Amino acid sequence: MKATVRWLDDVMFLAESGSGHTVTIDGPESEGGRNIGVRPMEMMLMGLGGCASFDVMKILRKSRQPVEDCIANIEAKRADEVPSVFTDIHIHFVVKGAGVKEAQVKRAIELSAEKYCSASIMLGKGGVNITHDYELVD
Repeated sequence: MKATVRWLDDVMFLAESGSGHTVTIDGPESEGGRNIGVRPMEMMLMGLGGCASFDVMKILRKSRQPVEDCIANIEAKRADEVPSVFTDIHIHFVVKGAGVKEAQVKRAIELSAEKYCSASIMLGKGGVNITHDYELVD
């Protein structure tokens, strides 16, 4: 896996994945940015949410659950001192679908967190307290 991050100007960069997709990274105006791209730490949270959601949906589809929508809302706390690493991250899944079994959702989230989600496991081993919960919407 590879990626390239190219400086554009001030605190703006263009990140390109090995698969050819790009994302604009920019800082806040207080740091010289123009606020036209995601912050690097926001991108880490989005990557974590994407990784966990990928796993959860793959597991739920494999167990033939009639999922109509799945949203992961992620909130994080950071240390006050530099480096201001993540200390706590909470992922709240909202799973929608008539007839989706709660036990299957619970198990899918557990499997993602404990076995499959590389981002979650990596951050957890780095000392980040990661928690999960969910709600089912019929």
